[in-house]
Amino acid sequence: MKTLLFALALVLLPPPQLAFADDPVMLRDRLRVEGAVITLGDLFAIEGEAAGIVVARAPQPGRRTSLDPDYIRSQAREHGLAWGNPNRLRRITVERASRVIDTDILAEMIAGELYGRDGNEYDVALSGAQAIHAPLDSAGLPEIVAFDHAASSGVFQAELIPYDGADPVRINGRAFATIEVPVLGRAIPAGHVIEPADLDWQAVRADRLRNDAVMHPDQMIGQEARRALRPGEAVRAYDLQAPVIIARGEIVSLVFTVPGLSLTARARALEDAGANEIARFVNLQSNRTVDAMVEGPGRARVVTAGPS
Repeated sequence: MKTLLFALALVLLPPPQLAFADDPVMLRDRLRVEGAVITLGDLFAIEGEAAGIVVARAPQPGRRTSLDPDYIRSQAREHGLAWGNPNRLRRITVERASRVIDTDILAEMIAGELYGRDGNEYDVALSGAQAIHAPLDSAGLPEIVAFDHAASSGVFQAELIPYDGADPVRINGRAFATIEVPVLGRAIPAGHVIEPADLDWQAVRADRLRNDAVMHPDQMIGQEARRALRPGEAVRAYDLQAPVIIARGEIVSLVFTVPGLSLTARARALEDAGANEIARFVNLQSNRTVDAMVEGPGRARVVTAGPS
């Protein structure tokens, strides 16, 4: 009789597995964490104590890591959650959010380091460098802890600490000192007289700057372009000339002065010339060639007599 009652009680009692069944859960659509660890709450849309259970370390900022679905299923079951991997995932990929420090900022940091050393501006090009990712809760820029630069070749190597507690990161590239020079802000045709509005400033690598480059705006303003000039490039002294006020073949008054005597003759210009420039003229009376300085339109003063 007791055996019968015990068996009947077993039939009437609810099954143990139903009384303590796990709560069914689903993976989040996007698995992205912000902190240094991955929790069940990062993987499943749940709340409560189970959400804070740590199942793995998060990857480095900006990186991804893969988790074993069987391991995650066992961790979920251990904390009262039922996940059956309905999509038959082979790996669960989790991304860590980051604050990005891009290559432009890194190049500016290198340029700032060099400026602090010698006071020069630098053109910096990184070699194969990628952006640095830092935790979202970090602040500030990476710290340069080691730096070496060869001025002759421009090659540099730098070691950075991206954020507190991070491993050092090495970057390298080339950095060349630059000089601010006046350049043309637009294309200039041959024969155009340079005006202040035509000028702009641009940083040019010092090692690429020609010895005859014009370095001051005053040496450009009021000068005439010998040829068509492109914008954004250093202008050479040869590219400019004083505006032509006596053209080749023009008949001018040629003045020859000695103490107590001043003679004037008609002459033909053998080349274009600007104000205060010395040019060659042929005296139409004597047929002699002389050098004379242009004083103004139609007038030049002999400075030395040339050959017959």
